[in-house]
Amino acid sequence: MKRFLLSAFYMLLLSIIGYSQPTPLKESEKDEKNKTKVEDKLINIDQIVVSATRNESKRREAPSVVNVIGKELFESTSAVNVGQALNFIPGIRVDVSCQNCAVTQVRINGLDGQYSQILLDSRPLFSSLASVYGIDQLPVEMIDRVEVIRGGGSAIFGSNAIGGVINIITKDPINNSVTISNNSSFIRKGVSDITTSFNGSFVSDDYKSGLFLFGIVRDRDSYDRDKDGFSDIPVLNSETIGFRGYHKVTSKSRIGVEYHHIKEFRRGGDSLNLPPHQAMIAEQLRHNIDGGSIKYDYISSDLRHRFNLFTSAQFISRESYFGTNQDLDAYGKSIDNTYTLGGQYTLSGDHLLFSPYETTIGLEYSGNELNDRMMGYNRDINQHAYTYGGYLQNEWKSLKYSFLAGFRVDKSNFIDNPIISPRVNFRYTPHSSIVLRGSYSSGYRAPQIYSEDLHVEAVGGNISLIVSDPDLKPEYSHSLSASADWIGSVYGFDINFLAETFYTDLKDVFSLTEIGQDSQGNLILERRNERGARIFGLNTEFKVAYNNRFSAQMGYTIQSSRYKDPFTWWEDGDLEPQKRMLKTPDSYGYFTLNFSPGKRDDISFSGTYTGDMLVPHYEGYIEKNREENVPSFWDFGIKYSYSVNLSEKLRVKLSCGVKNIFDAYQKDLDKGPERDAGYIYGPVLPRSINFGVKFEL
Repeated sequence: MKRFLLSAFYMLLLSIIGYSQPTPLKESEKDEKNKTKVEDKLINIDQIVVSATRNESKRREAPSVVNVIGKELFESTSAVNVGQALNFIPGIRVDVSCQNCAVTQVRINGLDGQYSQILLDSRPLFSSLASVYGIDQLPVEMIDRVEVIRGGGSAIFGSNAIGGVINIITKDPINNSVTISNNSSFIRKGVSDITTSFNGSFVSDDYKSGLFLFGIVRDRDSYDRDKDGFSDIPVLNSETIGFRGYHKVTSKSRIGVEYHHIKEFRRGGDSLNLPPHQAMIAEQLRHNIDGGSIKYDYISSDLRHRFNLFTSAQFISRESYFGTNQDLDAYGKSIDNTYTLGGQYTLSGDHLLFSPYETTIGLEYSGNELNDRMMGYNRDINQHAYTYGGYLQNEWKSLKYSFLAGFRVDKSNFIDNPIISPRVNFRYTPHSSIVLRGSYSSGYRAPQIYSEDLHVEAVGGNISLIVSDPDLKPEYSHSLSASADWIGSVYGFDINFLAETFYTDLKDVFSLTEIGQDSQGNLILERRNERGARIFGLNTEFKVAYNNRFSAQMGYTIQSSRYKDPFTWWEDGDLEPQKRMLKTPDSYGYFTLNFSPGKRDDISFSGTYTGDMLVPHYEGYIEKNREENVPSFWDFGIKYSYSVNLSEKLRVKLSCGVKNIFDAYQKDLDKGPERDAGYIYGPVLPRSINFGVKFEL
């Protein structure tokens, strides 16, 4: 048993996310020594996850509910980046916030994107600037899986994990393989989105070293829905290269290294073939991103002691233009350096007080240096943010139950005193098919620059800028959740049903209010504290699968997101204050259905639903500010794929499909140079036809 665990931990990891235990190849298939194959699991309840406790554990035995996005979901929904797949997780919505540049945000359990902690390989590299477009900049070819924890059970990862954690885990080399693929999407004649990728996995004969290489190129044309000369989806060109590798120093330790470089250009507005200052509206950005990490892992022979040291960093250079009316002074430049380092020690034992235990202690330091300059708007942001953090937790666990208690301490340079964030989780398994869970945690957000501050939006022929109230106080949260998970088999069908309630209480909640215009006529929004807010609701998820030929999954969320006191986002207007949070529907959901009519065929159906919601609409194209109660909408998709072996080692997979079959795109987009670019709420993409080809060697 120890031998198997050590092998899994150090490299092969053949029981990782989405797979059952390895099945030996037939004698005729043993081309390489010790080579094995893996079989997809239908209901991935026993897959290994790391985000629940910062240690490896089975999903079934984790004290928090962990949802996983893997290869199958990326492929069945034709997702080319993380953002396109996250909508198929209960309690999560990804929406576009700008017509001009298509900035997106991830909302978890009814909270804005700033409440979500995005991690890369469990490290908080997504700074405020990186979070603006980061969820779209990471292509799926570099990603092994995405683990999602909703609610406060994720507080061990840091201050912004109030809504939840999205842990993006990059691919590790597990065998020798090469893949080349292309995905081409066409909205209408002349409007395309082409993504071509290459990756290779190379492992030494003794499995002591491995290297995974990847490269992706994406080119997307602009799209003008209403043909007013102003784009509704921007031009996008990106290139990504990188690698992840490891070397086992000894039989008990290994070093892992990861590096990625992303180069991206996006441009929206009008006159896209001209310099941005010759356009009536232009949002243009050039990103150069270099990031990476080094990690050292050690595990003792008796498996009781685990230790790791890590350091990671990401450097972003951004050249921007956010301007209107052919403004020559709207150019800007941003430099954003993020770094983190720390260590973690875990001790496992047979008995502490009343059961087997696992104690984890860790120390982290994270820093961010941000310089965002737009001299034409008299804006020169210099922010040096750093946080010293430490955490301690103990989990008593067995097959029947687990109880986790711990806390995190953070000292930020934006807050006078250290903040202690406690966390309590429990799991009770009265029967092998039933898992009950509950959690409590607290969290905070410091009064600093957030991603929405670094995105400048065109409104009414000018732009909008965000400033902070000089007396802005930290925001605090208390979160509760409880869930019931049933796993079983009925007449050969594997079934999993989850019901999860959540409640979050926010104190001194941050809000944005229009307070007027500056001397240049730009709209000024102020971040200030409201008394508080309450968010609560119910997430449900249902999975069913049969005989490796059929599987279906669906989720639905009902929630309420309300301020404690009536709130208005227009200080000098005549809008009636109300408690309902903006751009937050009270219900939303999704479904996926996969069917294999033959050994080589796969058919996938998918869809998302978004209920009606309240959306602010700023004056410009319309006469005066108003609130729109926008209608609900569905977004359906279908995909067909066919696989064939061209030779003993070469396999090709062909696919075609349609996204947003019924073209449920927003019907009341603002038009022209006076439009409010932030008034956008419908599906991310209009109807598009997709073709794909993948070669695997």
